[in-house]
Amino acid sequence: MVEEKMKEFGFTLPETPKPLAAYIPAIRTGDYVYTSGQVPFADGELMYSGKIGFDLTIEEGQKAAELCALNGLSSIKSEIGDLNKIEQIVKVTVFVNSADGFTDQPKVANGASEFLGKIFGESGKHVRSAVGVNELPADSAVEVEIIVKVK
Repeated sequence: MVEEKMKEFGFTLPETPKPLAAYIPAIRTGDYVYTSGQVPFADGELMYSGKIGFDLTIEEGQKAAELCALNGLSSIKSEIGDLNKIEQIVKVTVFVNSADGFTDQPKVANGASEFLGKIFGESGKHVRSAVGVNELPADSAVEVEIIVKVK
């Protein structure tokens, strides 16, 4: 049902992105799955790079955050086999590669949060942190971590 709902909104779950260093995409401990930070890769290519508020707009940052969340779901599926096992999106942390003086990180983070809300409804409501950073790996515009509770 989750992947069908994603298709209704025009999204297809990608293959799990390959880690950029020595870590795994996701890990399950008990009833929870934690993802590594996901950057906005599509088909092996970084789609959004640079600083939000300088190189990219808030709207582009939101699209980057959305893509990061999509990659996060792919990583979660690689761990649990079926996204329908997700009971609750618990926490989302969004790191925003921010230009000096840029303070709209929460607006950028809404790209991930609103995407998860569309897909999971009430179960998509979560706590969140939106953090401005000076640099991200590979000059990524955004990086997103997700914690979910599974059935």
